[in-house]
Amino acid sequence: MALKPEILKTDILIVGGGTAGCFSAITIAENSKAKVLIAEKAHIKRSGCLAAGVNALNAYINPGESPESYVEYVKKDAEGIIREDLVYSLAKKLNQVTQKLEEMGLPILKDAKGDYVSRGKRSIKINGENIKPLLAQAVQAKKNVQILNGVNIIDYIVQGQRVSGAYGFSLKKNLFYVIYAKAVICTTGGAAGLYKPNNPGFSRHKMWYSPFNTGAGYAMGIRAGAEMTSLEMRFIALRCKDTIAPTGTIAQGVRARQINSLGQEYVKQYGVQAGAEASTPQRLYATVLENSEGRGPCYLQTRGITEEQEQELYKAYLNMAPAQTLKWVEQSRGPGSDNVEIEGTEPYVVGGHAASGYWLNGQCMTTLQGLFAAGDAAGGSPKKYVTGCLAEGEIAALAALQYIGIDDGVVMLEQSLIQAKVDAVNLYFRNESGLYGLEEAEEAMQKVMDEYAGGISVGYTVSRAKLQIAAQRIEELLEISKTLRATDLHDLLTIHEIIDRLYVCKVLIAHLEARKETRWLCYQQNADFPHKDDVHWRKYVNSRYENGEVKILLREIVKRDEVYEHLY
Repeated sequence: MALKPEILKTDILIVGGGTAGCFSAITIAENSKAKVLIAEKAHIKRSGCLAAGVNALNAYINPGESPESYVEYVKKDAEGIIREDLVYSLAKKLNQVTQKLEEMGLPILKDAKGDYVSRGKRSIKINGENIKPLLAQAVQAKKNVQILNGVNIIDYIVQGQRVSGAYGFSLKKNLFYVIYAKAVICTTGGAAGLYKPNNPGFSRHKMWYSPFNTGAGYAMGIRAGAEMTSLEMRFIALRCKDTIAPTGTIAQGVRARQINSLGQEYVKQYGVQAGAEASTPQRLYATVLENSEGRGPCYLQTRGITEEQEQELYKAYLNMAPAQTLKWVEQSRGPGSDNVEIEGTEPYVVGGHAASGYWLNGQCMTTLQGLFAAGDAAGGSPKKYVTGCLAEGEIAALAALQYIGIDDGVVMLEQSLIQAKVDAVNLYFRNESGLYGLEEAEEAMQKVMDEYAGGISVGYTVSRAKLQIAAQRIEELLEISKTLRATDLHDLLTIHEIIDRLYVCKVLIAHLEARKETRWLCYQQNADFPHKDDVHWRKYVNSRYENGEVKILLREIVKRDEVYEHLY
């Protein structure tokens, strides 16, 4: 088997057809006649984090709140390490994009007065099982948008400091794509599968974050020399045990308290100030310690809720995590009968809940000219959730349009360079079977990260000594990855997903070692430096990959009203 090159040209290439990618395409089509090409390795109808749906929009400016208060909420939850300018820009668009979703046909729950039903200060309830198909349908209606489903993008075309397209291959035909574009928008999502997950074997992909988001966008940017930010601010979800279904649906839906096996409410014993709301890291940290000190298992206290509340929870989970409802039905015991056990997941690198991703200017351009990023791939703006990804997708789309308006065209590559890239990919079909198969390589990576880079088995804690071991083992696995063998296109996809995750692991380890404090409990908990240090570390940890090494860069905080531009 061997891939053959095929050349494509477009004005704007969008890598990833998820939430932000779809909205970027819609924005471009509604504001120009520019040609858009979306490259999606699955199918945009059910790809990305919204594939199974969602039951709430967790970033919305409800009455009594404002974009300014939203920035302060995000800043407090992230312990001060956010790009205030980016968060403020998308906060001003949250309600606007929500209205657009409703116009597309998304059912948003309303009260007797016709107002949206809030689930919290910054959240509203929806019936969102079909949210992704609605977005896909809106994209497909745009005549100047071409969709390439089943195409895996593997690297950017970089000429000097400029990105002028990308390479990829089809998962259906023996085709290697060379796609030229005047601008590229990366909306590939974050990285799951770096660490050993909660569930083994056949159920290992039952995880919080989309298992098909494997850090491809991050890895392509890393290899191309883009500046990345805040990878050490990992995200670890507190979830319903086994099903890994969201706990916020219960905690906010029926105001359930977190209790231990003794029935004690425990979170406020772990540093939560009086009258303050516990942050996600605090709720997770408290649960980890309660279990380690023998007072687990821990639960959300639902026993005794009304039958109406129970039915509402059944329906809410069917909108996004049906496994939880099926578990209750299968056991013939719902949340009204038994409290819901909770646990922490493995760590993820993601820019929608945490702040990991590309380092951007105020218009969502990366440090590589012509390359923009939005959604979970974009760094610096945590807690953006669905609507924040839409807003960021719109900002990136409008900026990309402005960029190509002053562009002088794309320089074509020499045929020899294209052939060299094709040959490098085809090499995996010619490799002999070695000691490591695809599953063995993936499991080895996850074991290293779990034990030496702060996974579940070590209570999410890192230390310099263990991180150095992790760095060495990941480097060895990167070498081994060159020898992996593909027998078909799916194997080739799996190999590239493993390689991408290994690059993300390498940079993540460097970030975890660089921040010499503990700023986010569990997310970035350093045994060598167990306390927060605002004097020296109230700043961003950034990095750039150069000549096989991760170069750490420290950046000062960008305030809400500042205009930040890269110095090329």
